[in-house]
Amino acid sequence: QVQLQVSGPGLVKPSETLSLTCSVSTGSITTKYLHWSWIRQPPGKGFQWIGYSDYSGTTYVSPSLKSRTTISRDTSKNQLLLQLSSVTPEDTAVYYCARSIASPADYGMDYWGKGTLVIVSS
Repeated sequence: QVQLQVSGPGLVKPSETLSLTCSVSTGSITTKYLHWSWIRQPPGKGFQWIGYSDYSGTTYVSPSLKSRTTISRDTSKNQLLLQLSSVTPEDTAVYYCARSIASPADYGMDYWGKGTLVIVSS
């Protein structure tokens, strides 16, 4: 059973940078051809896919968030990292990480982390 745990501050001030970590408990994030996505769900709204880091370290970010988002990884800790800069209250959401066996667009996500609520407020 793959477990993904999202951690990070639950409250971020406007204009600051939101930083989250997704720790993967089983297996390596470098295993072919896994993809690791970040997804969020604002209160009362649908899911929004943010982007991914794949097994090779290649990343892709949704164009709507690309200018403010960095997705990276720490292979020594088996972790995925998300940074979202210049946040506004519209970035308030439950943030998830999830795994795909290959491209998430083709295969969807098979394991999800529990998600963590991040509130952007002064």
